[in-house]
Amino acid sequence: MTSNPFFEPSDLPYELPPFARIRTDHYLPAFERGMAEQLDEVAAIAGRAGPPTFENTVEALERSGALLDRVRRVFFLKAGADTDDEIEALEAEIAPRLAAHDDALLLDPGLFARLDALYARREQLGLDPEQLRLLERHHTLRVRAGARLTAVQQRRLREINAELATLSTRFEQNVRAATAAAALIVDSVGELSGLPDAQIAAAAENARALGHEGRFALVLKNFTQQTELAALDDPALRERLLAASLGRGADSNGPVAVALARLRAERAALLGHASHAAWEVADRTAGTTDAVEEMFARLTGPALANAEREAAALAEAAGVPKIRAADWQYYAERVRKERFQLDAADLRPYLELETVLHDGVFHAAGLVYGITFTERPDLVAYHPDARVFEVHDADGGPLGLFLGDFHSRPSKRGGAWMNSLILQSGLLGQRPVVVNNLNIAKPPAGEPVLMTWSEVITLFHEFGHALHALFSDVRYPLLSGTQVPRDFVEFPSQVNEMWAERPEVLAHYARHHRTGEPMPAELPARLRAATTFGAGFRMVEHQAAAVLDWAWHSLSADDGLPDADRAEAFEAAALERAGLASAAIPPRYRTGYFNHIFAHGYAAGYYGYRWAEVLDADTVRWFRENGRPVRESGEIFRRELLARGGSVDAMAAFRAVVGRDPDIAPLLARHGLDGPGTDDPTTEGPGTDGPGPAG
Repeated sequence: MTSNPFFEPSDLPYELPPFARIRTDHYLPAFERGMAEQLDEVAAIAGRAGPPTFENTVEALERSGALLDRVRRVFFLKAGADTDDEIEALEAEIAPRLAAHDDALLLDPGLFARLDALYARREQLGLDPEQLRLLERHHTLRVRAGARLTAVQQRRLREINAELATLSTRFEQNVRAATAAAALIVDSVGELSGLPDAQIAAAAENARALGHEGRFALVLKNFTQQTELAALDDPALRERLLAASLGRGADSNGPVAVALARLRAERAALLGHASHAAWEVADRTAGTTDAVEEMFARLTGPALANAEREAAALAEAAGVPKIRAADWQYYAERVRKERFQLDAADLRPYLELETVLHDGVFHAAGLVYGITFTERPDLVAYHPDARVFEVHDADGGPLGLFLGDFHSRPSKRGGAWMNSLILQSGLLGQRPVVVNNLNIAKPPAGEPVLMTWSEVITLFHEFGHALHALFSDVRYPLLSGTQVPRDFVEFPSQVNEMWAERPEVLAHYARHHRTGEPMPAELPARLRAATTFGAGFRMVEHQAAAVLDWAWHSLSADDGLPDADRAEAFEAAALERAGLASAAIPPRYRTGYFNHIFAHGYAAGYYGYRWAEVLDADTVRWFRENGRPVRESGEIFRRELLARGGSVDAMAAFRAVVGRDPDIAPLLARHGLDGPGTDDPTTEGPGTDGPGPAG
């Protein structure tokens, strides 16, 4: 198939994939040729005559697999953002084959022998720091993957990895199907009393897309607490909506979760670790399971105490002895109105998507980093909703491409995320091409896209990931952009959230979508005052999800794994042991729809959001208090951290910015946890050698 667009590098600007020419039947031939080509390339490296050198082994490895990388990145973007039955069938077929291919590369004995020889004399090779880092990462990845195991052990390892790939794909596809099936269909507009008009219009549009003309559909988001719960006046409808959210995936994915946990525990034992959590955390900034568990212990008590105070206030507002989970957000919104004179509905008219994007997200990036954006309608993306922007550096030079795909649709999985289509690499002469996906409901044609404050924060957050990739300035693809430890990767994106509410940014984008009038000054002031209200709830629901993840992945292969039909019982027991079995605050994700840990690489890593927030909160304080202009601070953050990707130790990059080890106090203050009952807030945060953070 000589016309296959993947077979040659794209001739479009920045090597943007030629989406207009890509068809579904192009993927499999490209995968097959790409895997074969890379195996040949690796065989040539491993069989090369003469002693190994950095250039003929490590750099050669970095140059391998170009075709496979092209098709892989496009395919899995498509599978997440615009799937169909053909794509899902191919995903199920190709996942175990890719796992086998990756094992063939990681476990190739000839290649490992060359890398091992180089690693043993690495200090005598005259390598610069980035080259040394690259050699160490390639060696570490192979040791962690089982390169030192016996042939018999490796055979079982390959079987496990293939099964894990199949099951992870099945889990995600089950979540997509279960989430779609659980959409709540409402017959009359009267039942939606309390919802803003824009959300009602979006619900009508959702229903039309699902074949329910004249009705309304509340389509579920990935997480447990559905945003409509804060507004719906009908308590029975709130109960139905939360039940639909909590129940999805339990039947189809319970057995899959058990099987995944069992196989991961077996693999960890093969690799010499007590649990999958121990294996994962050994290659992260946390370093040890004890450090993570110390963080859980430090935060759980204060978070629960804070949440109990919130629950009492909500019960009083509702006039009931105890607040129900389905009613929490509804009455929280009313308490916010009473205490802070803040109604979430009052914010939406000032948060129109195009204005938030251009005058908020892009404007902030210009203020902090000096970059600019130009939409490129001449460049075609993978879906009509996705738009392409060219990014220019402060000196006007080209930086990369940014694709924004902001709306929900039946073919897109839930949540929000970033993909890299092209990794920045000096070795390969490539500039970055990155994608942000969100799931903002699309209103009827011609209507403005009005956002919730949470959606605004999500947009800034995901753009923080995009900046991490766009600013990458390294030689080697393995070290590019967001390829940093999992419990560090969320740190830069969380820092970028700060600009959403900075006065000089907020005033620039928060304008009424019809009149252009700025948001009244008292609204952002009330928003800031109300920030800590609800922090207890947010901390507990997140902590419950992180503990649930940890419970699934901290067991040994022969210790306590449940039977296939006992996933829900295992979940309940894990939350009970942790003191987080709250009827009023369910986990942010339950087992049946916890895609992060069973499908997307966050297994034993969901704690990383909170771990990275220690660094985030401390860095936000640094931006505010270091005495430098914002632009100068942005250059330091970009140069010392964002641009370095994985080419330096993650915590060394943090220290290069802030000038010291992390301090947990700003995180505790952010969540209102620095009051009575909290331990010494000056305890150090995460470090590569230390005990890890207390929060």
